[in-house]
Amino acid sequence: MKRRVVIFGATGQLGTDLVEVFAKSEDIEVLPLTHDNGDCTDPVAVRNLLLGAHPQIVINSAAYVRVDDCEDSAREAFDVNAIGALNVARVCAELDALCVYISTDYVFDGKKATPYVESDPTCPINVYGASKLAGEFLIRQTAPRWLIVRAASLFGRTGAKGKGGNFVETILAKAKAGQALTIVNDVRMTPTYTRDAATALVLLLAHGAEGIVHLTNAGICSWYEFAKKALDLTGWRASLTPVSATEYPTRARRPKNSALMSERALVELRSWQDALKAYLLEKGHISASLAVHEP
Repeated sequence: MKRRVVIFGATGQLGTDLVEVFAKSEDIEVLPLTHDNGDCTDPVAVRNLLLGAHPQIVINSAAYVRVDDCEDSAREAFDVNAIGALNVARVCAELDALCVYISTDYVFDGKKATPYVESDPTCPINVYGASKLAGEFLIRQTAPRWLIVRAASLFGRTGAKGKGGNFVETILAKAKAGQALTIVNDVRMTPTYTRDAATALVLLLAHGAEGIVHLTNAGICSWYEFAKKALDLTGWRASLTPVSATEYPTRARRPKNSALMSERALVELRSWQDALKAYLLEKGHISASLAVHEP
């Protein structure tokens, strides 16, 4: 008998890849939900949808992800990222379904010198991170069976709709337009390819993982290093200048270090460099021959 998996936020950057990866499994029936037909902030709609579908697994990848806008729209951020998570978790408890919540590296304050692991204490420094952490707590106290997956600095084929794309595409577009680029070089993070994260999550679920798991590609870099690698791989030339985050103020504070790694060793993802190469190949920015021979 096939297991039924419901995915909230199915057209998002990670949700799109999750739907495609699950659809390839012969023993899984996937039910993708978008904001139009699966608004997690509507408790009645959520309950009716899930009771009707009766899934064994519910993945909540719906999120209010515009980090700067969250500072001025805290109510909306908490409605989606926390109360929406609670709505889903309550019905999961009724169904005894596994409640999977996609969280973020921004639940940490960035003061740690090394990558954050699952057991590190959380302390968000912006509204977005606080709303996602609230969602984590509400799920943990509501759903008997839960899996919280913290991902970081996602880039994928679909792009983040709330952000109008992704970092890689923005960099390449500006390079093609001949624009000079100034990129922050003192914020450390872990770039993560959504196709890799989706594939790894399917493996986690197949092995019955629960609790908190950090799910990222291997390695750490700055946004400047990430941008430079993307330009090097594609061959585009641009004026690229490293700057401090203090020279690039944003509405919301960002952790100086939001790199993640897992102490649980449940799955291993390839390096962010190899993942970036695979992404650029998927998007047609580089050829297969170039991807093979690039050092």
